[in-house]
Amino acid sequence: MKTLELQKIRKQLIKALDSKRYEHTQGVAYTSAALAMRYGEDIEKAELAGLLHDCAKCLDNDKKIQICKKHNIEISEAEQNNPFLLHAKVGGFLAKSKYKVDDEEIIDAILYHTTGRPGMSLLEKIVYIADYIEPGRSHSPDLDEVRRLCFTDLDEALLRILEDILVHLRESKKEIDPMTQMTYEFYKRKQSEE
Repeated sequence: MKTLELQKIRKQLIKALDSKRYEHTQGVAYTSAALAMRYGEDIEKAELAGLLHDCAKCLDNDKKIQICKKHNIEISEAEQNNPFLLHAKVGGFLAKSKYKVDDEEIIDAILYHTTGRPGMSLLEKIVYIADYIEPGRSHSPDLDEVRRLCFTDLDEALLRILEDILVHLRESKKEIDPMTQMTYEFYKRKQSEE
């Protein structure tokens, strides 16, 4: 992906996202690139995946459901109850159809940036983590500690973030997507086997 193409996508995203979401997107792209440098992932792929991870976030819920139905994108029970979660699946679809991304690793990083999944690729982990720790975030009291951990032990950071998210969802009595729970259990088991 050339710089010119990234600039074109940025211009499109400025129109597709509200200013707060665009700023967040820039932070995730920047943080994804930084983590890619640290862990030896392709920097341009990480930046592009970070840039597009929320490309469907500002679509209203009815539009997300409509796109899923029209293009046979499966809607889970958790997504049916919380259609805002569909932005990852719709984002993966838009990355291909609107932004002309044909790299499946980038598409998967977009698809799983909200729930994670067992056996995530390095790029998927990077975008998932970057979404949580980007400079504009301030949602967690121990965020500085988590940010440091992300640059020393990516898998430990991933597990810590998954734990924090599950605790937050339980405490706020929000529905937990089963994939998030499965991802947590997978990485917890993996940690105990090491």
